[in-house]
Amino acid sequence: MTCLPGAPRTVSDVMSHTAVAVGHDASYKEIVTLMAEWKVSALPVLEGEGRVVGVVSEADLLPKEEFRHDDPQSGRFAQSAKARALRAGELMSSPAVTVHPDATLAEAARIMATRKVKRLPVVNGVGMLEGIVSRGDLLKVFLRADGEIEEEIRRCVLDDPTAAAGLDVSVSDGVAVLRGMLADRSLVPLLARAVRAVEGVVDVRMELGAHEEAP
Repeated sequence: MTCLPGAPRTVSDVMSHTAVAVGHDASYKEIVTLMAEWKVSALPVLEGEGRVVGVVSEADLLPKEEFRHDDPQSGRFAQSAKARALRAGELMSSPAVTVHPDATLAEAARIMATRKVKRLPVVNGVGMLEGIVSRGDLLKVFLRADGEIEEEIRRCVLDDPTAAAGLDVSVSDGVAVLRGMLADRSLVPLLARAVRAVEGVVDVRMELGAHEEAP
């Protein structure tokens, strides 16, 4: 079976190659200005020729506003290093949470969810910045046309006569519905998993035999 990729598969397929970043010595106001100009919520912090050493985000900047009315001599203010910070190197969260360009979209999504971040610097094997991938970038796979998804399912999943003979698929709003007769019911979970793995599939429904629904 020949199954060529029909949708973005890795971070490199969807990331932005134009990434705004700041140096270690960038000032607080410079960081805020760049975020406003580029409409981003975080910036990679670079050292040397472009190695990512950290990320400064809106959350890193907010303590200065949070503690604005506190006495600088108070214990609460003294405990907030970021409220006193003036440069990216003092404000940034380090080490940076990054991803490699050959990571799958699922891997990038998992990192974002686990680390509670909205965007990830994309770095090569030596930590040099190559781009940025955001939550919105990862959702681009769901822009695929239903017909394109349907064709890939036929080519990549249903093209195996030993496993999927007699089955057909239709896709509407990203929901794939498999219909037909399936002799070996033990294949149902495997087929559902294979269809769900096709980029852009929102959900999978199985209508097999006499319209019997399988979980």
